[in-house]
Amino acid sequence: MKPYNEEQSKKEQVEQMFDNIAPTYDRLNHVLSFNIDRIWRRRVMRIVRNEQPKVVMDIATGTGDLAIAMAKRIEQARILGVDLSEEMLRVAELKISKLGLTGRISLTKGDAENLDMVAAESVDVVTVAFGVRNFENLEKGLSELYRTLKPGGKLVVLEFSIPRNRLVRWVYAQYSHRLLPRIGAMISKDRKAYDYLPDSVEEFPSPERFAEMLRGVGFASVKAKSQSFGIAHIHVAIK
Repeated sequence: MKPYNEEQSKKEQVEQMFDNIAPTYDRLNHVLSFNIDRIWRRRVMRIVRNEQPKVVMDIATGTGDLAIAMAKRIEQARILGVDLSEEMLRVAELKISKLGLTGRISLTKGDAENLDMVAAESVDVVTVAFGVRNFENLEKGLSELYRTLKPGGKLVVLEFSIPRNRLVRWVYAQYSHRLLPRIGAMISKDRKAYDYLPDSVEEFPSPERFAEMLRGVGFASVKAKSQSFGIAHIHVAIK
C-alpha cells in the first residue's frame, strides 16, 4: 500500500483514504466497474435472503449500498452497518434517511477486528463487500466475524480477485493499473486511493488460500464462486 504517512498503520491509512473519497465514492464505484458491482451485490443479497435472517451485520458497509439492498428485500431483517470511515457512514446515513430505512438499518463506526459492541453468537449472517482486503490483520478479523455468528450462521464475502485466464488478466491489469487510477484521480482528487485498489487486490490471498484461512478460524463449510471471469469471487462460509 502506498501510504499517506509512513508512520500510520494500514488501518489508519484505510480510514483516511475512505474519508477523503467518500463524497465521490458512489459515482466512481459504479462508473469504474461499469455497474457490474450492482449485479454482484444483488447476488450477495439473494444468498442472504435465502437464509431468512433476522439479524445481519454488514462489515465495511461504506456508503451502505449492500445494507440498503438487503433492507429493501429482506423485510424481517435488522441490519447493522459497520465501517471505519465516519465520512462514508455520513453518506450512508443520508441515503438511508432519504429512502425511509432508518428504522431498519443502524450504523456504527467500528473495526472488524474488534467488534466489542456485538455479542458473541448474536448474528445470523455477516456480509463483507470489497472490505476484507482492507483488514490489517485478516485472520484476526475473520476470527472476530466467526465469534459474532450464531452456530449455523453464514459469512458472505464479495471480494476482487486476480483472473486466471491470461487474456482477461492482462486486460484487467491494464485497466486497473493505468486507466482506473487516472479516472479516480480526476474525479476524487486522490490518486493514492485508486493506486491502492489494484495493489490491494494483488496482495489479497487467492480464493484457495482465503478458503484455508476461513477453515483455519473455524468455519466448517467454505465455497467460492467466480464472478465475471474471475474479476471477483463470492465466498460463502458456514459456522
